[in-house]
Amino acid sequence: MEERRRESRKKLMAFTPAYDSERGRLLGYLDNLTLQGAMVISQRPLDIDQMEMLAIEFPGDLFGTAVTRMKIQARVARCTPDEESPDAFKIGLEFVNLAPENDKIIRALLERYHFRHQI
Repeated sequence: MEERRRESRKKLMAFTPAYDSERGRLLGYLDNLTLQGAMVISQRPLDIDQMEMLAIEFPGDLFGTAVTRMKIQARVARCTPDEESPDAFKIGLEFVNLAPENDKIIRALLERYHFRHQI
């Protein structure tokens, strides 16, 4: 598969749940994050090109903001079995129309909670 990523992914250190806010169910947990999208480890697969209203719950208080939950429209870009866990799936989500306030929050989240190396 051709690598089209414009930005390096950041592996998150914090345990960060991601929800399908329209259905009110846990999608899984963030594995990595960029300003363009996220990888979620999930127990159930999602259909490619499916749209999700993703709700991310942040661990603790985020530097410079009181936000603890953020909603972002996202498209399922890929869904593959997780080689490390046979009962899980890696779901690649591409953010759609990221609002400026969400951009700021994601930048703060990445600065505070990511490992200090690129993957």
